[in-house]
Amino acid sequence: MTEEEATEEATGRPLPDHPVRVALLDLLAELGTVTSSQAAARLGYSSGLCSFHLRQLARHGLIEEASHSGGRVRPWRLRWDDPRQSVRVAEHSVTAELHLTPDEATDLATRIESLLASYKHRRHHPAGAAPTTVTARLTSQWAGATTP
Repeated sequence: MTEEEATEEATGRPLPDHPVRVALLDLLAELGTVTSSQAAARLGYSSGLCSFHLRQLARHGLIEEASHSGGRVRPWRLRWDDPRQSVRVAEHSVTAELHLTPDEATDLATRIESLLASYKHRRHHPAGAAPTTVTARLTSQWAGATTP
């Protein structure tokens, strides 16, 4: 079937499964609205790549164009079935710039994986639980060293 499994069976949603898409969703949760040029500047990808993935996310019903004053600028925002969710998600956005050694970065990544595993492998979902996407990306560059 494909063509992204016929747009996930006419938009029963999924899609992400790509680091650029996950990063774009995270950025939209953090900022509210973003253009492909703004996303490219923040994430370090080309605006064309960001534009492509933003359109794919929109095609699957995960985001939508935000209102704008016309022109070529196309801001995007998350699409919510329940508008109250956008406020809740924004409250849970976490961003931090840390100064870590390679060993500390490895330790932090391991701890995050362990914490997420405790939720991921539950047998039963508690009442009121909703699917929640968690994205953690540690990016470090050490002079003269390989990254963990």
